[in-house]
Amino acid sequence: MTSEPSTALATSCPECGAAVPGGREACQRLFDEVLAKEFGDYRYARMHRLTVDVYSLQHPVEYMRSAKSYAAHLTGMYAALEEGGAAETNRAVQQWLNGPNVFPRPDDPAPRQRGMLTILHVHGAGDPEDHVRRVREWAVSTWEAWRGYHHLARHWVEEATATRPAD
Repeated sequence: MTSEPSTALATSCPECGAAVPGGREACQRLFDEVLAKEFGDYRYARMHRLTVDVYSLQHPVEYMRSAKSYAAHLTGMYAALEEGGAAETNRAVQQWLNGPNVFPRPDDPAPRQRGMLTILHVHGAGDPEDHVRRVREWAVSTWEAWRGYHHLARHWVEEATATRPAD
């Protein structure tokens, strides 16, 4: 006689696909635990912005509702992975987003598959160096899944940096 797997064991996050008992709520708890580690230890903290941007791109229903939050997370990934984490790009985008700019959120706001790695990959890090490595791997995987949106991120970064007032 074969038994059916338990519903709790078979659940996964509907947004990122993480195989976690408890689905979306359990996925959020893992993210919260990673954030607590980043807030609690400066050796983990340097990855905080990228951690938030990656998780947001994997969970756009909750974290990318408005056009401005969508642009902030997409351009944050662009700056981190295409420009080596350019702080000046992030500052320019932040100023641009805080301005009067009005732009639509894309009609097709996210790819169906959002990366081969999930928060589970980062949650399993054993030390700060492993954490940094895993966040970067997770980011690359997620960014690749969003390749159809790279042009939009680049466009917004170009617009933000072109309109940035001189310091």
